[in-house]
Amino acid sequence: MDQGINVSTFKTAMRVNRIRISPSVAAASVARQLKAQGRDIVDLTVGEPDFDTPDHVKAEAVAAIGRGETKYTAVNGTPALRAAIRADVQRRLHLEYQDDEVCIGGGAKQIIFLTLMGSLDAGDEVIIPAPYWVSYPDMVMANDGTPVIVPCGEEQSFKLTPESLEQAITAHTRWVIINSPSNPTGAAYTEAEFKALALVLAKHPQVWLLCDEIYDQVWFGQTPCPSIVTVAPELKDRTLIVNGMSKSFAMTGWRIGFGLGPVDVIKAINKLQSQISSCPSSISQAATVAALTGDQPFISETGVEYRKRRDYAVKRLNAVNGIQCSLPDGAFYLFPNCAGVIGKSTPEGKTINNDLDFVLYLLEQAGVATIHGAAYGLSPYFRLSFATSMDIIKEACDRIERACDALVGGL
Repeated sequence: MDQGINVSTFKTAMRVNRIRISPSVAAASVARQLKAQGRDIVDLTVGEPDFDTPDHVKAEAVAAIGRGETKYTAVNGTPALRAAIRADVQRRLHLEYQDDEVCIGGGAKQIIFLTLMGSLDAGDEVIIPAPYWVSYPDMVMANDGTPVIVPCGEEQSFKLTPESLEQAITAHTRWVIINSPSNPTGAAYTEAEFKALALVLAKHPQVWLLCDEIYDQVWFGQTPCPSIVTVAPELKDRTLIVNGMSKSFAMTGWRIGFGLGPVDVIKAINKLQSQISSCPSSISQAATVAALTGDQPFISETGVEYRKRRDYAVKRLNAVNGIQCSLPDGAFYLFPNCAGVIGKSTPEGKTINNDLDFVLYLLEQAGVATIHGAAYGLSPYFRLSFATSMDIIKEACDRIERACDALVGGL
């Protein structure tokens, strides 16, 4: 090779350098790699329903292809899908939105990212209660904002209090992100808790709410999961509700999410999407119309199964030495406290110093893949998903119990 030729090197932008690869995606990738190597791994990392998409939804996608609905749609999706979303929200949440107050994108994650991209400038702050979904802080930083992390411990049921919200708000606060039910804890706000937060926000009209309600139908309560806009309608003109099809309808790969909120926010999202992806998948949109307008026994049937899995896993984990696990209100995650194993030693003599050490121990010694709590902003915890079969959950609990029994010493 001619030594006189300079080899070009790629320079990564600062917005990329200041964020991480999603820890949940990374953990799932490690589990897949170990399985490919022949390791016996029980994978509890993935927040994806193990159920198949309902048959009538799949059938409508095939029919849409047959009708030739394989072209670009409007940036904002088809009129039929926007109407179906509005009708669904009116039926479930008793909220009225106009056609230009709805946006549709390639998953709820894209809607959240575009919202932050379209509204944040350098120095703008976004309040994020911890534990949080792993992507929130990185999405904020990728879009020049500053995440303001507010710890919300188990003693407050992993939820933001009015006092901590008030203390976190500054003149630079643009958004508060509320995820209810939550990933990773499954905790959901009550109507009373939402009303208390609304009283604080009433004093700060410059602060907007981004409500991630993607798990609102994976729900174990006797009455529907509350939405802050229903409880405090005075906040509607500065709130964006984000939801999608991935969790409730087992449509993760279909990549359809949507947002409902004030026209100016929707316009910003649509403008960005016009330059990024042009529009959501036409076929997925047709399938989503069928999901939202057809019969929905799938949601209640899978809810019964999720409850069985939740109850079994919580009971088993609470019987394990060093582990304590609260009962989630919704979603399909557990966020057990592993403080009782910190300071103990593995059979090989390695000390468990934190939740990452414990998660690695479970992976290496027990073949159970989970995610450490620090990835979600709160230690010492770990997250596991029960969106998998009861047989896998039972095997995972057996392995975790044996692994914890093998630990020695400690405080």
